Amino acid sequence: MVALTPEYFALMSKKEQRLHLFEQQLARLERQLVAWRQRSDQLARWRLILFVGALLLGGAAFLQWGPVVWLVSTAVLLIPFIISVIVHRKVETAVAQFTLWQQRKQTHLARMTLAWDTLPLAKTFPVPPDHPFAVDLDLVGEFSLHRLLDTAVSQEGSQRLHTWLLDTQPEPDIVLARQAVVQELFGQPIFRERLWLRARQAIDDGQTQWAGQQLLGWLQVESGGRPLRPLLIGLSVLAVVNWVLLAGYQFWQWPPFWLGTALLYGVLFITLGFQRTATLFSDVMFLTDRLRVLDGVFAFLEGWRYRRMPHTEQLCRPFLLVGERPSTHIQKVQRVVAGVGLRQNWLLGFLLNALLPWDIYFAYRLDQCRAELATQLPRWLDIWFELEAASSLATFASLNPGEMVWPGLADQAAPMLQAAQLGHPLIASSQRVCNDVQLNAEQAIYLITGSNMAGKSSFLRTIGVNLALAYAGGPVVASSFTASWLRLFATIRVADSLNDGFSFFYAEVRRLSQLLAALKNDGERPLLFLIDEIFRGTNNRERLIGSRAYIQALAQGNGLGAIATHDLELVQLADGSPRLVNRHFRDEVVNGRMVFDYQLHPGPCPTTNALKIMQLAGLPITPTTT
Repeated sequence: MVALTPEYFALMSKKEQRLHLFEQQLARLERQLVAWRQRSDQLARWRLILFVGALLLGGAAFLQWGPVVWLVSTAVLLIPFIISVIVHRKVETAVAQFTLWQQRKQTHLARMTLAWDTLPLAKTFPVPPDHPFAVDLDLVGEFSLHRLLDTAVSQEGSQRLHTWLLDTQPEPDIVLARQAVVQELFGQPIFRERLWLRARQAIDDGQTQWAGQQLLGWLQVESGGRPLRPLLIGLSVLAVVNWVLLAGYQFWQWPPFWLGTALLYGVLFITLGFQRTATLFSDVMFLTDRLRVLDGVFAFLEGWRYRRMPHTEQLCRPFLLVGERPSTHIQKVQRVVAGVGLRQNWLLGFLLNALLPWDIYFAYRLDQCRAELATQLPRWLDIWFELEAASSLATFASLNPGEMVWPGLADQAAPMLQAAQLGHPLIASSQRVCNDVQLNAEQAIYLITGSNMAGKSSFLRTIGVNLALAYAGGPVVASSFTASWLRLFATIRVADSLNDGFSFFYAEVRRLSQLLAALKNDGERPLLFLIDEIFRGTNNRERLIGSRAYIQALAQGNGLGAIATHDLELVQLADGSPRLVNRHFRDEVVNGRMVFDYQLHPGPCPTTNALKIMQLAGLPITPTTT
């Protein structure tokens, strides 16, 4: 990597500086990984040498001095081997941790540069077929905002972020409280990175995300059968009676009554206890595997000092209250795991259960742990999922310094959206062109004309995707952004449906009808609508008639919007309605190539470019053709 002079570094943008720092960190991590792997290889060789050496020297001692000296010498000689195993495990842990850090930094770089091939695959969650904006704004899918933002380790954390982005009725108090947490996490990169690392370290290599729903489902399933407490008490009393009668038989020549009580104990244990304890070991192993991730995450949240993080501390309050902390309950589970683990050896398990109802006791304790966790765990998990989704938004702001701003969300009756230098987060910084937007009760609807490929559709998505980000509690790509509480509806990407028998035109009409119905719903907050071409699926004459009537209906509603169109005849509608404002994107031909500036200009578009594009593509278009 080429070293940069301080002067050149100072000329770089904040994002370019952040990229350069990440590249330096990656190079340093690579060097550290090489060193740790070399150390691991050396320790692996030493382990083999020490083990073989201990066997050979121990064998020589056996031949020379006999078994006693052999046992002592072998035990002594194996001490260096055991130490090497312990050290090697620590080195392997360091290798795994540095590998995760390397992957994390590489993913950060991919998010900053929109290197989609390097990003984790998109997560798929259900989207209602008639959702008013999810698909139109690229919030979901392979090249989507959700995929770009999502850093969650848990499936539910990813789904929580998905829910926030697609929320059609965000509650102001909830969003503002969430935004406060996201802003705090933005200033706490160590917290975000360690929270991610604690969870990621405990996940198996072949597992991409942790699924909490499996654990919650297991906790909600009843163990079945009668309660274990009466059986446990009865068998415990029988076990004590067995010991007393056996002691009397051995020491005081009592009759062999213990044979009868032992037989009764065995019959009750087999007939009533076996069915209830048959899945004990598998249940304990499942719970251990699921809690392995949570143990690290919850311990981290319990031990963190929430300095200058009052909103996050309030969110994590259940992790800080003595007696309610997850570690208290997890320790109970660990004691059950230890008890069940003793009976993995069949002989030891038989002896333990013969002496006392060992399996029944730990099955009873497991049921108690299950009941306690079923009550407490959903709340703990909900906090973790909330933090993961909020960390995704905070990381997005951190990875794009100098390009983001925290939106102002105004609680006012009159609809309003005002932004300066508003840009699209799914367009690379080097290619992104930003524009100002000002929509209010006086100039409520932008009627945007312009040439093909001039940027009309991207501009509509820019407005919508940033509003979705703001209502999710995240930052927006702008230098300033203020909006009132609006509903969002977009009809940009309309498709036909063969399954439902809808043609493209009918699907478009149906979508526009839904939009108009939403606009007329006066009982809800005002609507912000984004429309890319009206009635594309019909002929020019009928499209123009229908578009005029539709736009006039929109102008009479209580809402804001932007409409992109190729029909220059529609710009005249602004003369009859003060709520309609003409805007346009322009182009020019330079050296035989179409050039676009992607800047929003006032007024209607003065030119068209369809014929130019046809000519440049080699189609037989000449001025006489028209």
